[in-house]
Amino acid sequence: MEFFSDVGGDLLKPSLFELVAQEQLGGLLQPALKYVLSVFAQRYPRYLLRVVNRHEEFYAALMFFVERHYLRTHGASFSENFYGLKRRRRPAFETERARAAVGGVPAEEKLRRQEIWRSMIFLIGLPYLRAKAQDYFEALGGGVDHDIFDENEQNRQARSLSEETVAARLRRTFKHIYPWLNTGFEVWLFVSNVAYLFDKTPFYRPWLTWVGVDIRRVGMDDMVRHVTSEPKNLPQGLSAKLRGLLISSPRLLLDSLRILLPTAIFFIRFLEWWYSPSSPAKSLAVSPQGPVVPPPRILPPHPQGLPMDRKKYGECGLCANAIANATAFPTGYVFCYRCAHEYVVEHSRCPVTLLPARVWQLRKILI
Repeated sequence: MEFFSDVGGDLLKPSLFELVAQEQLGGLLQPALKYVLSVFAQRYPRYLLRVVNRHEEFYAALMFFVERHYLRTHGASFSENFYGLKRRRRPAFETERARAAVGGVPAEEKLRRQEIWRSMIFLIGLPYLRAKAQDYFEALGGGVDHDIFDENEQNRQARSLSEETVAARLRRTFKHIYPWLNTGFEVWLFVSNVAYLFDKTPFYRPWLTWVGVDIRRVGMDDMVRHVTSEPKNLPQGLSAKLRGLLISSPRLLLDSLRILLPTAIFFIRFLEWWYSPSSPAKSLAVSPQGPVVPPPRILPPHPQGLPMDRKKYGECGLCANAIANATAFPTGYVFCYRCAHEYVVEHSRCPVTLLPARVWQLRKILI
């Protein structure tokens, strides 16, 4: 059993902890990218809102080019290359004596087109399908506390599941069996990890058997081959240098991601912590504009305005439903954002006090 790879055994075989770490790095890329896009989408919704709404498809398309480049160039996925690992075409028979006699990296270990495309199926396709299945399960009301949904959303989910149609039956079946399928898949991965830890299998993931590769450490021979494979004859002349720069710029950009993306993830996590309520920045920060602006004072209602019943707390006076996305008028009265926005666009005034109001004066309330 190999807990640490530097204690005997195969020195190029990575430990389970290295493999788990590289997999966790890949899992951090998607939420970090989604967070950045969500922030910029608030300022440029015209260009980025569709990208955020289709983030899984956008991320899969982006990682298609990234993973294909790293598999073709380095023989490893992006996260595996970051941790100094590679994918090797596993030979039918392990001949350590022959390897020691010949030296270097055997040519038959290089990934072929078949292994590259099979690897991309599980590096990109499988996480995409799992993310879409989880989103659909939550859209059906599974795994989420129903108290956070408004009444209209709960009614929509109930109608979609209670209809006596083939689609409704399939939705009910999916909502029932998905947790068991997901749990069974996680147990399958756990058993595979334990078998790899106790040297019962050379494959960290069970599908690597079908792909035909195993994961190894990058050794000295791999580094020597990478250095010797780089072109040594640089182009002469300005036009030749510009042409070479244009051709190699996509490859240089993709290679630089191994440094830029982890750095960006660390920076984003730092900003989340720095601006969180428990951050010491809250105690150190002093607003240059003075104290916090108090909430608007509730003005008296107009006799001909919308009557407000103060006993019906949390109810929108315009739609008579529970307030969704609470929004305050400059007069201090709170309604649903959609109701308030539509009323101001049509009447340009507060429905209670009948005082003039504009859309830019509406303020959302964070509860």
